[in-house]
Amino acid sequence: MHRSPEPVPALLDGPGVDASDARELLLGYLEWYREALLRKISGLSDEQLRTPVEPLGWSPLGLVQHLGWVERRWMRWGFAAEDVVAYPAADDQTEWTIPQDKPIEEVMAAYREEVSTTNSLAAGAALTDRARLGGRFPTSDQAPSLGRILFHLLQEYARHVGHLDVARELIDGETGE
Repeated sequence: MHRSPEPVPALLDGPGVDASDARELLLGYLEWYREALLRKISGLSDEQLRTPVEPLGWSPLGLVQHLGWVERRWMRWGFAAEDVVAYPAADDQTEWTIPQDKPIEEVMAAYREEVSTTNSLAAGAALTDRARLGGRFPTSDQAPSLGRILFHLLQEYARHVGHLDVARELIDGETGE
C-alpha cells in the first residue's frame, strides 16, 4: 500500500528559502509578521480582544490599533509626507485604548487600510528613495530611505508580535508561531 508522504513543516518563516533580494526580504517578512499578528488574535472572544492583559496594561485589539498608527506615522506622514493625523489627539495611552462603543471591525478596518496604504506606497518606490519633506521629516538630512523605514516597521512588528505571544499565553495559554 502506497502512503502519501507526511507534509514537511516549513523550516523558515517569512519569504521563501530562495529569497535574497533586500526588497523581497523586507516586504516578505513584514507581511509574515502582519499575518502572525492576525493569527495570534484569531479565536479570541470580543471580551478577550478588548480587555487589557495584566500586568501588560494593554489589550490585543489595542496592540492592533497601535500598529495601525505606527504604519500611518512612518509611511503616510513619514515617507509620503501626507498631511494626516499622526497621533491620537489625547495622549500615548489613547493609541492603545479601545473605547467600549468602538466596533472591533472598525479597528480592524482602520488597521487594514494603513497596511494597504503602506503596501501601495512601497510598491511605487525604490528602497533607496528618501522620505518626502514636510511631514514627519522637515529637512533632507532627517529624511530616511524607504528601506530604513521598512526596516523600522519590521522591527516594530517583530517586537510587538513577541509581546502578543506573552499576552496570548496569559489570556488562554495559547502559544506558537
